[in-house]
Parts: sequence; structure tokens; C-alpha cells
Amino acid sequence: MATFHFDLVSPEKYAFTGEVDQVDIPGVEGDFGVLAGHAPVIAAIRPGIITVHVGGNREKIIVTGGIAEVNEKGLTVLADVARSLEELDRAKLADVIAEMEAKLAEKEGDEFDSALERLDHFKTVQQQVQSTAMH
Repeated sequence: MATFHFDLVSPEKYAFTGEVDQVDIPGVEGDFGVLAGHAPVIAAIRPGIITVHVGGNREKIIVTGGIAEVNEKGLTVLADVARSLEELDRAKLADVIAEMEAKLAEKEGDEFDSALERLDHFKTVQQQVQSTAMH
């Protein structure tokens, strides 16, 4: 399988850099995979898990949003926050979700819709993390 260069960058650090076989990304418009030779694209990322395929291994990295750009040089993801599953504080994630749920009642109209969508994304991440921990 052909490889390509992938950089995952957050304001804190390079979360990943190297040659990969495939990267699966949680896009705002839907999840998508990137392989070598992918057409150029810029896409917004929702909170979720990026899966990096290298050889026969998979690495999962949690992101809370950002931008992905595919070009002739490879794939670059600029993430708001990027954490490996090992770095994730599951109790803190549960606290953030509980706080988001509590504040939901204060929202109205479009603000409510946006807050509910973001809450749903965080709950999906929580479910994926719990599911991954069981495998």
C-alpha cells in the first residue's frame, strides 16, 4: 500500500507526524478516509477520534475539532485539542459532558442547536472511548 505524509498539530504539540497508510477523520460533513493520492480538500473536523493506520497498526487520537487539509504534500490536521487515548482523563471528559448538559437549559434557538450538536459529538467520543477500551 502506498504511504503519504501526515501531520496532526495542536496548539500544544505535534500529536503525530510521519508516513502513514490511511487516516480516518471525523468530518463535520461526515467521516472520511484519506489514502495516498487523495484529491485536494479542506474540511472542518468535529469532535471525534482520528484513526491513523501504519502498517498493520492503528493509533486512535481524540480531537475536539479543527481543520484537515489534503494536498500534494500529504495530509495536515490542525486540531483544537489532540490527545491519545492513553492521555485522556475519562473522569474529566464525563465532567465536561455533565457541565454541557447542565448549561443546555440556558440556551435558546440557534445557540441551543449548536450546544446540543457539540454535546452529541462529545457523547459520541465518550462512547467510542468506552468501546475502544473494551477491545
